Amino acid sequence: MRLVTVALLSLVLSACAREGAAPASKTPAAAAKGVLHFFPIRVGEKTVRMQLAVRMEEMQRGLMDRRDLGADDGMIFVYEKPQQMSFWMRNTPTPLDIGFFRSDGSLAEVHPLHPFDERPVASGGSDLRFALEANQGWYRAHGIKPGTKLDLAALAAALKERGFDPAKYGL
Repeated sequence: MRLVTVALLSLVLSACAREGAAPASKTPAAAAKGVLHFFPIRVGEKTVRMQLAVRMEEMQRGLMDRRDLGADDGMIFVYEKPQQMSFWMRNTPTPLDIGFFRSDGSLAEVHPLHPFDERPVASGGSDLRFALEANQGWYRAHGIKPGTKLDLAALAAALKERGFDPAKYGL
């Protein structure tokens, strides 16, 4: 009986050792970055450290309960198709501005968002693909006006790092 147990144990251990040792050419890829990771992406001549909200649960959470947004930090909401957008500030204590961008990366409009205000702030346009929330006054302070371009190549690279296919988002 003891000999059978030792033989089985030896067989199991050698199988585990083979499974655990991946060949050098098949090492696992680096884990995708999460929603809390910041990516440097330019808007016009200004670099913003952006967090990407891509999944529905990330978009629904947004910047709720956040009081730690840096001076040049923001969250960009990335949509699969152009659309009209609407945002509110449920459980969001930080005053924000939201910029709505078209598929070509051009800024279409900017609106203020007030802390804890649950009234929806809708975009005027319906051809919008990205929305960037930043501290209130950020767009004005940096001269970012309608027509200013979002760096779509950097956004596509950030999406890839998050594990998303940029083509799905028009990039």
